[in-house]
Amino acid sequence: MTTSEGGAPETFVHPSAVVEPGAHLGSGVRVGPFCHVGSSVELGPGVELLSHVAVAGRTQIGPRTRLFPFASIGHAPQDLKYRGEPSSLTIGADCIIREGVTINPGTQAGGMVTRIGDRCAFLANAHIGHDCRIGNDVVLSNNVMIAGHVTIGDWAALGGGAAVIQFTRIGAHAFLGGVSGLDHDLIPFGLAVGNRARLAGLNLVGLKRRGFSREAINELRRAYRLLFAPEGTLQERLADVTKAFAGNAQVKAILDFLNESGDRSICMPEQGKGEER
Repeated sequence: MTTSEGGAPETFVHPSAVVEPGAHLGSGVRVGPFCHVGSSVELGPGVELLSHVAVAGRTQIGPRTRLFPFASIGHAPQDLKYRGEPSSLTIGADCIIREGVTINPGTQAGGMVTRIGDRCAFLANAHIGHDCRIGNDVVLSNNVMIAGHVTIGDWAALGGGAAVIQFTRIGAHAFLGGVSGLDHDLIPFGLAVGNRARLAGLNLVGLKRRGFSREAINELRRAYRLLFAPEGTLQERLADVTKAFAGNAQVKAILDFLNESGDRSICMPEQGKGEER
């Protein structure tokens, strides 16, 4: 990469690439061979399109995000109700978008925008549908399928081939196992596996990787057991856990998630199955 006289990295566009008039390319952007950048696209400083990447629509991509070959970003959503409304797609900084990934913009029925946070990693052939809200540091493994209107919290991870139905919520630090189909809301820190996926405990591996202390993890496990015990109703157990864990921020995140009204019911443990260790 060459630099300008002022020391800032120069933007580079390969001769075979097409950058339409009106597109905004920040300093140090690299557009590789056979890429196509639409007229309403904004690429932040240091964004790199390796080759054969197509970015369309009202799409903003944050600094230093890298897009690998055959990614299709910001094209018309896969929604038969879409009528060309001027919706948008926003992708944060330092993301990795691997080969064949597709990300759709929003629609009028979903707020007109799809939002992706910072430092996300979307591996080969993952799909993110229209009107999704994806947090920071989210990992989608190969071939993950996210339908429209899905919300995913920070640090959540989805295993290869997982599928999430529209309007589902996935809480922060949750994990959905590979080749699982999720059609219920997955609590923060939760682990779900299977088709249809059932809650199988807490995402203990993820919690340890994120640096949660042993004490914090033990408190979460204690709260989990109380919340999903067979005795009483869920509302009664919510009240008990709220009282018993007052001041615990991680448990509060789960309680807040459960108390929010979503379009889907909550992903629950299979009857008779306890927390996996």
